[in-house]
Amino acid sequence: MAQLSDDCFAFGGPMMSVDEAVAIIAARVAAVPEVESVSLNQADGRILARDLQAPLPLPPFTNSAVDGYAVRGGDLPQGQERAFQIVGRIQAGASAGEAVQVGHAVRIFTGAPMPDGADTVFMQEDVRIDDSGRVVLPAGLKPGANVRPAGEDIALGQAALKAGSRLRPQDVALAAAFGLTHVDVRRRLRVAVFSTGNELVSPGGPRAASQLFDSNRFMLTAMLARLGCEVSDLGIIRDDRAAMADGLKKVAGAHDLILTTGGVSTGDEDHVKASVESAGTLVLWRMAIKPGRPVAMGIIGGTPLIGLPGNPVASFVTFVHVVRPTVLALMGATLQPLLPMPVRSAFAYRKKIGRREYVRVTLRKGDGGVLEASKFPREGAGLLSSLVDTDGLVELGEEITVVEPGQTVGFLSYSSLL
Repeated sequence: MAQLSDDCFAFGGPMMSVDEAVAIIAARVAAVPEVESVSLNQADGRILARDLQAPLPLPPFTNSAVDGYAVRGGDLPQGQERAFQIVGRIQAGASAGEAVQVGHAVRIFTGAPMPDGADTVFMQEDVRIDDSGRVVLPAGLKPGANVRPAGEDIALGQAALKAGSRLRPQDVALAAAFGLTHVDVRRRLRVAVFSTGNELVSPGGPRAASQLFDSNRFMLTAMLARLGCEVSDLGIIRDDRAAMADGLKKVAGAHDLILTTGGVSTGDEDHVKASVESAGTLVLWRMAIKPGRPVAMGIIGGTPLIGLPGNPVASFVTFVHVVRPTVLALMGATLQPLLPMPVRSAFAYRKKIGRREYVRVTLRKGDGGVLEASKFPREGAGLLSSLVDTDGLVELGEEITVVEPGQTVGFLSYSSLL
């Protein structure tokens, strides 16, 4: 398990900004040390543990980029077309055969190896065959045209994939192109997740009139799964400070991260903050972000804990901006900043200075084909429909206080956040 010191997140200010939180996480959270080898079929989404050096160049041999005719560069027609005798035929997967002689052309197909002496290929669409069976090649082609040199894509020994990369299908394809069957990745992160509150019951259980079915736990579990974590669903812990502290201590040693939802505000029955202080060390419990100001971060027995707000929108937003970078850092991933896409605002909005805010929006094409962001018509961090019926979030930085229709704003699609 990852073991952190009690002051690894230490921060002197009363309220931490989003950027400060991410910077501290990136600098002070150590990756789990265990590495495992997985097959390429299981590698998508995993974190590469070591640089992948190219064991061979790509392409591994010089080959034709088109179907056509291969010739020597010194034979290229100058000023007018020229007829060449066709002396061979090379298909993809076949050997290159004999070297090309002066005045000769070889019929060649896409991906076939270039024969010795030849360095240029004429596309079959640009040539003709004369009555004697010779190929007539036009003037004007440059030496080296339509040829893919060995190593043109990736050179032998090049660091083709960097350690810390979160592998994508195209990365898996690259490993396969090298002839690899397995890659070394960090082991999956083990995360314990539970909800807090007497007002919650699990779906399928009996619900009193004053209770709600727990939805956050399932949302967070799904989000963690998309990040490649192994999740332990610990259910619901009731509003009892001692029981909560005891539960936190029990799960800490077997997990790399503890994630809770609910009970992190300042109410009399919000016990997460006090429970963390009882079981370990609380290092943060407020962030300058809306929705989601109450966020608890702490250390229990060397295991980091993050307590998210109970409102589902606040829980979602703070997961993206606090939990996600923590998970990636613990997995040894290179943190990539979320880059909002510029779109045109179709709404007016006012906010306080010094706080990062996220507005739920739907995208549509406006005048001139420009993408416009329309704000969800209702406010409230408890509206699950505002996550379901929108396309993403408009990010409003700390310095922004007013948004007017027509103004350019930054949009983060939900698909880009996990």
